[in-house]
Amino acid sequence: MPGKIDAYVDCGKSLPQGPCPDTPVWSDPLTPPVSPYSYYATTYLRKNRQALESHGVEVEYVHLWPRSCTTGTNCKSGSILFSLAASTWAQPPWTLPAKADYSKFDSERACRYFGVPPIKTPEFFPILSIMPQRCMIYIKKNFPQEKFETTFLKLWEWMFYEGIDISKPEQLARLFQSNCFSDVEIKQIFAASSSPEFKQALTANTQMALDKGAYGAPWFWVRNSEGKEEPFFGSDRFAFMWQYLGLPFQDVAIVEKSKL
Repeated sequence: MPGKIDAYVDCGKSLPQGPCPDTPVWSDPLTPPVSPYSYYATTYLRKNRQALESHGVEVEYVHLWPRSCTTGTNCKSGSILFSLAASTWAQPPWTLPAKADYSKFDSERACRYFGVPPIKTPEFFPILSIMPQRCMIYIKKNFPQEKFETTFLKLWEWMFYEGIDISKPEQLARLFQSNCFSDVEIKQIFAASSSPEFKQALTANTQMALDKGAYGAPWFWVRNSEGKEEPFFGSDRFAFMWQYLGLPFQDVAIVEKSKL
């Protein structure tokens, strides 16, 4: 049986603490919950796609919305998008001052390791990423894989490197134009993002991740050649994944200093 990696990812990890997505109240405006780790994981998997495919391993990106919302009268009863506070993402690590202080060191190290430019937190963060995520689900369904993935990467690149708020429809439209979507296609993408079908698709993706034990992103659900499946969390667990998939790989090792 061929191996498969389902990568549950987001494009900003917006974690508002409020009664509904239209009226978020952020827990700490000085330490916004920006997480580029889905970005690191996506770039790493893309770099290694050819090697993975040579071993019969497929990678699929699944968009979710890791939103934390307090229970309130404006929340829709029974909706997974409005009940995460009671399950997994209610207390993001960025609300802890020590972890917030540490994150700047970890992010710089991750950028060097994954070979991407240093991340810059834009002033407008955090954002509500629900609309971009719905758009990406539509694009994934209706366009070639490469166009879907390059568009997804642009969401992070425009936010973290260009300082552009992609939660704004006009800016998101510009992003789509930059990746060669026509005006007609862009209208179709936005129309789909507000349709019941793609609202439900994002909800279903999030529920699927929760059902598999997800408590953050990136979250991976991996099937090996024996048909067995296990979860993995984070952008620094690839060696564990390769072992589980039975893939040959070179692990991190210290090179002994020459005595000459």
